[in-house]
Amino acid sequence: QGQLVESGGGLVQAGGSLRLSCATSGSIFGLNPMGWYRQAPGKQRELVARITRAGSTNYSDSVKGRFTISRDNAKNTVYLQMNSLKPEDTAVYYCNAVNYYTSKEYWGQGTQVTVSS
Repeated sequence: QGQLVESGGGLVQAGGSLRLSCATSGSIFGLNPMGWYRQAPGKQRELVARITRAGSTNYSDSVKGRFTISRDNAKNTVYLQMNSLKPEDTAVYYCNAVNYYTSKEYWGQGTQVTVSS
């Protein structure tokens, strides 16, 4: 059984930065794409950013120019560098990955990001 393990959330002032990491645990292969979603209180979970194994990325309009997603294929790890954080970025951030061969989807347990004004 494999799973995704996130780290790096926390409390930061507006304008600050945080870096989230998501590593795999156990036997997980062929993850493509990998990405980050977030869910704020009372709102639906939304895509933040996604990256393919080849490095193609897409971002939600609300984070373009401020967040950068990257991945280390050798380590099966994905990162989210978040700069110029705003209070509206406050949410639980979830790592997501899809097995390219089986379409099995994996979710992390979530990490809280809180941006104070």
